[in-house]
Amino acid sequence: MTGMNISLVLSSGGARGLTHIGAIEALEANGFCITSIAGSSIGTLVGGIYAMGKLPEFKEWLLTLRARDVFSLMDFTWNGAGVMKGEKVLNKLKTFMPDVRIEDLPIPFAAVTTDIMHDEEVVFTQGSFYEAVRASIAIPAIFTPVKYKDNILIDGGVLNPLPINHVKRTTGDLLVVVNLNGRYPAPEMQGNKGNYSGYISLLQQAYFSMRCQLARMAIQHYHPDIIVDIPRNITGVWDYHKAGYLIESGKELAQQGIDAYQQRLKMLG
Repeated sequence: MTGMNISLVLSSGGARGLTHIGAIEALEANGFCITSIAGSSIGTLVGGIYAMGKLPEFKEWLLTLRARDVFSLMDFTWNGAGVMKGEKVLNKLKTFMPDVRIEDLPIPFAAVTTDIMHDEEVVFTQGSFYEAVRASIAIPAIFTPVKYKDNILIDGGVLNPLPINHVKRTTGDLLVVVNLNGRYPAPEMQGNKGNYSGYISLLQQAYFSMRCQLARMAIQHYHPDIIVDIPRNITGVWDYHKAGYLIESGKELAQQGIDAYQQRLKMLG
């Protein structure tokens, strides 16, 4: 597999997205070369940081986070369109990873958002990276929406949780997707038991079920070469303090996807 180019698609899914880091590390360890990336929501954040060459710094910071640190980064607001502004955490990231223009990244990159004014996707392939991230992570009713031109932008995962159609393909490359909306795993792997008490958690579960179905449809339509399925209950949406566990889980699950691909090649002779 050494030197094989891949187009990488990273899905939406909250803190589960830290598994993207482990998946990327596994792909690199197996000799793959990531030549383009498309991301939605947390996939936008991790994918863009990788494209700018700052993933080690991001990982190092994540591994220092405790639960109270995560809470301290939540900038609550009385805005009726959301309960958090989502600016505090991005400002923190800018202190050790300055903003860049997407078109200047060394790896072609696309960040997917949802325009609720026109019921369509808005894809950023140029402009401020952090502005694109802020729009792409705007989970409905959680983060306040982003005004952009004549659009109101929210989480890219609403319409396209696994944006395979927006990754830049090159001749002979492999299509690799990391899907954070996989089916529930065996009981010993479950981090979130699925006790949905209260209307917010129930709404979140309904939203996640919708994204799960959209991701499955995308996979069925585009037939990726390698699929890394992350169980959607591997951890809670806000469990960013579990970075170590999630990154290692991403490595393990990505290796399983890579092994399955290599086995198919052997069977084909």
